[in-house]
Amino acid sequence: MRACMVVYSFYETDNRVRRYAETLAKLGHRVDVLAIRKKGQPVREVIEGVNVHRIQRRIRNEKTRTMYLGKLFLFLLRSMWFLSYEHLRSRFDLIHVHSVPDFEVFAAWIPKLAGTKIILDIHDIVPEFYASKFRTPHDSFIFRCLIAIERWSISFSDHVIVANHLWEERLGQRSVNPSKCTTILNFPDTTIFQRHGKTPGNGKFVILYPGTINHHQGVDLAIRAFYIIKDRVPEAELHIYGDGDQKNYLKSLIERFGLQDRVLIKDIIPLHEISNVIENADLGIVPKRKDGFGNEAFSTKVFEFMILGVPVILPDTLIDKYYFDNSVAHFFQANDAASLASAIMLLAKDADLRKTLVKNADEFMKAFTWKANQDRYLDLVESLVHTEKGFEVRNGKTLA
Repeated sequence: MRACMVVYSFYETDNRVRRYAETLAKLGHRVDVLAIRKKGQPVREVIEGVNVHRIQRRIRNEKTRTMYLGKLFLFLLRSMWFLSYEHLRSRFDLIHVHSVPDFEVFAAWIPKLAGTKIILDIHDIVPEFYASKFRTPHDSFIFRCLIAIERWSISFSDHVIVANHLWEERLGQRSVNPSKCTTILNFPDTTIFQRHGKTPGNGKFVILYPGTINHHQGVDLAIRAFYIIKDRVPEAELHIYGDGDQKNYLKSLIERFGLQDRVLIKDIIPLHEISNVIENADLGIVPKRKDGFGNEAFSTKVFEFMILGVPVILPDTLIDKYYFDNSVAHFFQANDAASLASAIMLLAKDADLRKTLVKNADEFMKAFTWKANQDRYLDLVESLVHTEKGFEVRNGKTLA
């Protein structure tokens, strides 16, 4: 089988996309990925048997809607050309498109006409994501247009994967027949996120946030909370790994509070490296805001903290309360820096509570790894391509 993943993100740091692609590649299938690249990265590279094509460079500097949409449309045109040309040379059996944006599925229209099966994987529901990013009201014309595009994109696809159960319910109410939709959480791959043992520390208590740096992720709240507790936990440091449109603002906030030596912002690093960073943290935080989008967006970093034995502080958002309880995580009042500060203080001073959370999370995570759930994806792929093409997905052979 020949498959292609299409994603407007950096492949090497996108756990969700790598999981699908590398799972198929390990089973003997030919897998291509169309992604974006950073300065200095090669245009083509083979990673764990996956052929990665970085067809567009991206700098996260979109200040306006026009800039943001312009880059998305350029990626659409480039990926459309690649998929059409490559399909004529050697046909694709499956194209798995990862949203944002939804309309990227239309890049596969020529393979679709020839019978290629299309999966739309909705990481973030676009209307709510766009409204959060650009402060757009839900009753606006643009929001209604985005819902229409969502429906057209889903209609064009053969199947839809959605990233959490709340969004499955939302899409089922407005855009998709439930029989055409499967929820697959962003489960950690334990071949990447595995424990190797903590490196002996230097006496610091490391609080960690790895992820996107934008408004709804609430990283500024984490910095404000750290400022509150900095003198009461003098051994503490806050390490932030990521990139996003609020990065410069956060740097100015750190300078304003005089925290340059204790709050460190570092660049995104590859998954195998961030796994080691997470394991060596003392406390993980998810400071996400409880707005319309953040209230429902699932943070995969929660699973990554838990699988690597790091106690985690979560906001009392709808999505986090849906999946977790006080036995596996400690909650704070979302949007409230003082509440987050109190939670950090409590866990920094209470080693027994940290150990209890880790122990309970270890048991909880047995059901929430990619190894325990990958058959759901493989069953879906097989149901799409096996009956017509005679592929045995799990060993890469053709039966016919």
